[in-house]
Amino acid sequence: MSLPTEPRKLIIDCDPGIDDAVAVTMALFDPRLEVVAVTAAAGNVGAEQATANLQALVACLDPPRLPRIGVAATDAALPARPYSMHGADGLGGIDLPRVPLHGGHASEKVIWEAIKAHPRQLTILALGPLTNVSRVLKRDPGIAELIGAVVICGGTAQGLGNATPVADFNFFSDPAAARHVLAEPITKTLVPLETTGQVVYDLDFLERLPREFTRAGRLLRPMLAHAFRAHRQLLGCEGIRLHDVAALVAATDPDLFERETVAADVETTGDLTAGMLVIDRRRNRVWRPNADLLVACDAVGVRDRVLKGLTAAGEAT
Repeated sequence: MSLPTEPRKLIIDCDPGIDDAVAVTMALFDPRLEVVAVTAAAGNVGAEQATANLQALVACLDPPRLPRIGVAATDAALPARPYSMHGADGLGGIDLPRVPLHGGHASEKVIWEAIKAHPRQLTILALGPLTNVSRVLKRDPGIAELIGAVVICGGTAQGLGNATPVADFNFFSDPAAARHVLAEPITKTLVPLETTGQVVYDLDFLERLPREFTRAGRLLRPMLAHAFRAHRQLLGCEGIRLHDVAALVAATDPDLFERETVAADVETTGDLTAGMLVIDRRRNRVWRPNADLLVACDAVGVRDRVLKGLTAAGEAT
């Protein structure tokens, strides 16, 4: 008889964000995971709003095991963006009540302490700019050997960006941090736009969300309805893509993805290419391999996994 496996310890570093919120909801009620901490970063919204969103999400969902919450650094500069798919508050304007956080610690401190408490056991799921992860590694370079793995939602393997013609939003928001993290001797998995974008949800997805009388349903239904409206109005798309949710599934169900080992770096200074993921594809490659790149996924399998995860969140709330 096989023994039950221990839940996988996870830190979610995010910039909530509608797709971040969906991913956090799934993770908090996934019995395969122990979410040790959720930490905020400036990105989809500014630092204060990111922290407020994360606090409100966790309070609204009220999971059985409360994670530590990390406060986003207010000194992180964000580039201008022409539009946002997430609404002014980052969560589709659902106006969650603000929850005071007493004695909150900076995200980088929460991440550092969690790694120290669980050496070589933690996976960091980075769903926003890599600002916090980079700061942890700068603060204590030796901690790299204590990190189990980092799964990064970021980059664009074919140079088809969404923030610029060649860069995704997460890497574009803090190119120096992205470059630093990729250079560190850590087990890294990159989940690029091309792969997360293979998973598309049509309007039927709304009807399969948890019901309105559940905490998860009250949160997700208006938020994702906004996402469908924004995709149609701003992009002319009837379906939506939830990039961060696909990255969570890559962490929990890696068998649904195809991967290749690559040598990757990030451009930091180009006027047109800042934040661009650069992969050495030369026949006589000079750079050393430093990451796994997820190049494709079983889109149907990922959608099924997401629906099961959201159903579980609804049943638990």
